Amino acid sequence: MTATHDNGRRRFNTALAATGAAAALAPFGIARAQGKKLKVGVLLPRSGFEALIGQSCQKGVDLAPAVIKELLGVDIEIMSGDTESNVNTARTRAEQLIHDGAHVLVGAFDSGQTAAIAQVAEQRGVPLVVNIAAAPQITEQGYKFVFRNFPTAPELVKNGLSLIGDLFRATNVAPRSAVFMHVNDTFGQAMTGGIMKTLPHLTFLPFKITDTIGYDPAARDLSVEVSKAKAANADFLLLVCRLNDSIVLRREMVKQRWNPMGVIDPGSPGIYEEQFAKALGKYANFCIDNPPWYNPKTKLTKIVEAAFHKRNPKERFVYHGLNIGYTFEAILIAADAFKRAGSTDPKALADAIRTTDITDRVCLGGPIKFDAKGQVQGNLSACVQILDGIPRVVLPANAAEAKPVFPWPWYKA
Repeated sequence: MTATHDNGRRRFNTALAATGAAAALAPFGIARAQGKKLKVGVLLPRSGFEALIGQSCQKGVDLAPAVIKELLGVDIEIMSGDTESNVNTARTRAEQLIHDGAHVLVGAFDSGQTAAIAQVAEQRGVPLVVNIAAAPQITEQGYKFVFRNFPTAPELVKNGLSLIGDLFRATNVAPRSAVFMHVNDTFGQAMTGGIMKTLPHLTFLPFKITDTIGYDPAARDLSVEVSKAKAANADFLLLVCRLNDSIVLRREMVKQRWNPMGVIDPGSPGIYEEQFAKALGKYANFCIDNPPWYNPKTKLTKIVEAAFHKRNPKERFVYHGLNIGYTFEAILIAADAFKRAGSTDPKALADAIRTTDITDRVCLGGPIKFDAKGQVQGNLSACVQILDGIPRVVLPANAAEAKPVFPWPWYKA
């Protein structure tokens, strides 16, 4: 037997063994991508005024490759881009990641930055999976390469306002007026439009908005805005915010001794973040947010939470669960599509994402499926209240960890 023949036989046996191994793994739903890696470009505001939330999302990025490798057998290479909390920088970083070989983009938390990235992704024909961003126009442009696993602002408003009605019924309180304060960025404007359009049709909500006050999310002084809101003499504050501004605003409320029934956010980020409770101490307590939330009872949530605690033994998952959940799911969607497509070709990946059907997930809602616009359907929200410094689900009742407190104890004190 010649050496060439012997080498050929060994190569044949190796290939046969590999085929057998692949067949053995098939019943478990594991299909490995023949030695190829999926390069995922993750864009987040890791610096700038939104840095704390971007860094929270990053914790989901950090644990995703190992968890997904175990679940799907897919090798992922993370390519990071810092948007610096800036729309123009987000666009530039997206271009750079694609130039450097990213097969798919994920990001970017902020609606304005995400909209800019979506334009780049569509122009370059590279799929974008949005982790968190609610401005409706992101999936209303007729894009073929943009997919969002997060509710739109109108959905957030609808879910959040419905939970406000549930809160009033659960606490037997019927406020008659609210002053509405909101960030004036892309997200805040989208939420404001949704609230103004939806609220008049919700007859089960007893309150009217007495004044509307917009402000810059990067503002370091909101004394004028809070003074104006206080002068409206409304029963409670309806607030659409970010993290840093929510801290500035709450501190100013304390300084001006403005004690309405409470602060209720219909579904924006900030109040449930760890820094909110740390910075404000007891004054963070009893503030309410109605955001999309993670489901602590699913198998996948438990796997992700365990991975989080392994990497961050001194931190609480609850402070990061929403950001981690949606960011992890975005990367999971990309990996699942890569596994089914068996290719890193952008069109093949986009086609595979379009047929996503993931039933076991981290976040509240039905299976992850996209409509013709690339928008996920059926994500749900929870009423989350800060109690003893910890965000706790207080509604709906079947997911509640505690009972809601409204008004807060220092009402009119």
